[in-house]
Amino acid sequence: MSEPRVLPRCPWPGDDPLYCDYHDQEWGVPEYDSRALYEKLVLDGFQAGLSWITILRKREAFRRAFGGFQPERVARYGAREIERLMDDASIIRSRAKIEAAISAAKLWLRIMESEAGGFSDLIWKHVDGEARNFQRRSMTDIPAKSAMSERLSKELKAYGFKFCGPVIVYAFAQAIGMVNDHLMKCHRYHICAEMQAQPRPR
Repeated sequence: MSEPRVLPRCPWPGDDPLYCDYHDQEWGVPEYDSRALYEKLVLDGFQAGLSWITILRKREAFRRAFGGFQPERVARYGAREIERLMDDASIIRSRAKIEAAISAAKLWLRIMESEAGGFSDLIWKHVDGEARNFQRRSMTDIPAKSAMSERLSKELKAYGFKFCGPVIVYAFAQAIGMVNDHLMKCHRYHICAEMQAQPRPR
């Protein structure tokens, strides 16, 4: 009996099943939904100083703790909810990051009310609404940040968002498919490139 074929993929997930599934199903897929973008940005903020797999393993716990990352709900969190989250061992118990997530929900609501196209357009305008499809041949070809992530980080900070430096923002852009940083030899490279080429849903 022949061995099952192993799909070629980027090396960073290793052989962790959860990480491989994230790589194969989510990473690099264009995301335009404003609520989902809020969640992803907040989780990337929680990642600061940690590895993404740590956050990924706790993602469902984060979703439970933060009410499904519904910004309308999180924006109403006060001292009682902050203390509840600080007592929740299933998430990252950083007061600064928890408070930043609540503040981000309030900012998200303001943007949704005041900006044409809402939070999604605020993010995607930094690539003119079209994903950037790169041709990376090795991990050394992939930058930690870019001019685009510098600009987006600066705008987010101007609004008042925290934990959104250019390195975090570039990782966010990779995850939501603003850029395609799958290696060309990865089986997801062409799949994500085709998704990025599709017209943006309205």
